Amino acid sequence: MFEEKLDLKIPDGKITFYEGFFNMKESQELMNTLIQTIEWSQDEVVVFGKKHKIPRLNAWYGDEGKVMKYSGLTLQPKSWTKELTEIKNRIEIQTRFEFNSCLLNYYRDGKDGMGWHQDNEKELGINPVIASVTFGQSRPFQLKHINKPEIKKIDIPLSNGSLLIMEAETQHYWKHQVPKTSRKVTERINLTFRKII
Repeated sequence: MFEEKLDLKIPDGKITFYEGFFNMKESQELMNTLIQTIEWSQDEVVVFGKKHKIPRLNAWYGDEGKVMKYSGLTLQPKSWTKELTEIKNRIEIQTRFEFNSCLLNYYRDGKDGMGWHQDNEKELGINPVIASVTFGQSRPFQLKHINKPEIKKIDIPLSNGSLLIMEAETQHYWKHQVPKTSRKVTERINLTFRKII
């Protein structure tokens, strides 16, 4: 099914990376379909009293009632599409984790990104499992330990069709980001499957 499974050895957490979890043909077809069928929006967040549009498009899908709150936003889930359900089922079969929601981010070019953060919202519970799927342009996924600066920052290129699983204490001790870049890059879609409790 996939080319390689890599267990990244990190302190205070666990990360597993599947290179080529979806093949190139599947990835391109799914990306094209998601761009056209997902109800994308560009939400605004308040930073130091000022409203700012987040630098990417996003969407929240999931089971009925699985509301997500972060950065002052309250996201009501849209109903699963056929493609999202198929992607979710495939991840669940491989990992044996179950998910009931998905945050989608559409990075249109290098001006779109996501700053340092943790997926530690109370709705996710203790030691949440996050399954991250990438379609399109490879972008660096960076992690840094929040209270051990001597640990070197980790940089993982999230390639087209890849699956990255974060579990155990990762969200308590590590922040992650997808930085903006001045390089010319093409579009990318990232899906993070979660379990709202």
